[in-house]
Amino acid sequence: MKQLGARIRELRKQRSLSQRGLASLMGVPRTYISKIETGRAVPSLASMERLAAALRVRITALLLDSSARRAAHLSALLADPFLAEIATVLPRMDALARVLMLRAARESAEGTWRCTVDL
Repeated sequence: MKQLGARIRELRKQRSLSQRGLASLMGVPRTYISKIETGRAVPSLASMERLAAALRVRITALLLDSSARRAAHLSALLADPFLAEIATVLPRMDALARVLMLRAARESAEGTWRCTVDL
């Protein structure tokens, strides 16, 4: 329950909500939010639905721990063929090559990349 509480606190802070503000959106006392965040209260399914709605996330976002969220995020990134290819090449690059490749990717995304080759 402490992980759930920590996740709710993290989402609440990301949305710049106070406990009082979240409680107001849910129609519950502020102390209830405090108890959930500290693991002293277990929200019912109905409360989880109201929490998710107030935080503008799916209920699954409340339940996933950080390692599961990282794995889901990584899977989504690697679904892109270009990013998957980069992920296979990066471990074989030295530090300078990684910096140059990342700089070129950043400049390309900004539309400022210029290919220059000194021969």
